[in-house]
Amino acid sequence: MTLINWRNDNLLHAFFYLYINDTVMKAFLILISSLLTFTSYSQDRAQPDKIPTESGDLVVQPVLHGTLVLTWNELTIYVDPYGGAEAFAGLQDPDIILITDIHGDHLNMKTLDGINTSDSKLFVPQAVMDKLPPSMQSNSVVVNNGENSDYSDINIAAIPMYNLPDDETSRHKKGRGNGYVLTIGGKRIYLSGDTEDIPEMRALKNIDVAFVCMNLPYTMDIQQASGAVSEFKPAIVYPYHYRGSGGLSDVEGFKLLVNKLSPEVDVRLRNWYPGN
Repeated sequence: MTLINWRNDNLLHAFFYLYINDTVMKAFLILISSLLTFTSYSQDRAQPDKIPTESGDLVVQPVLHGTLVLTWNELTIYVDPYGGAEAFAGLQDPDIILITDIHGDHLNMKTLDGINTSDSKLFVPQAVMDKLPPSMQSNSVVVNNGENSDYSDINIAAIPMYNLPDDETSRHKKGRGNGYVLTIGGKRIYLSGDTEDIPEMRALKNIDVAFVCMNLPYTMDIQQASGAVSEFKPAIVYPYHYRGSGGLSDVEGFKLLVNKLSPEVDVRLRNWYPGN
């Protein structure tokens, strides 16, 4: 009996030892995987820019495609969060989330479910609101074309974004999605969303920072985008959302076209596609 108990005791200890070490190893591997993910995204991610405002710097962080993070006075804004939670590793949780359209690279539920939105206010067009789960609808504000809303000291104005011609063939019909003009610390920031070279964009005034899309066949080519930018003349423009069916658009060519037409516009080329 003593021998049997001794064997059972030793087997139990061996099992417990293996279980504990296996659990520790799994936790260790999860930690290493998380650190590698954080390091990979942090290293590949474009460096943030700082733009002075009347009340502190506006920090611009390119993330992926049409996704960016703006930080100002301890407020963090996510624009069209896309790419999974890992794309935001190391970044502050959002206070504000802006969504421009219903397409998956703008309204991405996998990403929204993965990031911490518990203290976030979402600003969305009605078409997006209709697709949000009730838990997110309760924290969302509908802002349609021509309307505006405020959060703290930030004004959020929704403007049209659509394809031409605006008919039944349009991938983005007028009124469904939003471009946005944000007023932050006295600066006006334009977010184009998915749009073509529309009159409402060309008519913009006093834009300090613009984010302008250029990917065929969904939005504009670089000629349309540079022509529009050269008309409304933002102080700074970032080409973003420039991956289309033919690959990445020629943003260097866009810069040359803008600088030829409007040399005073500061064209800032950043990497919106980490790993490419």
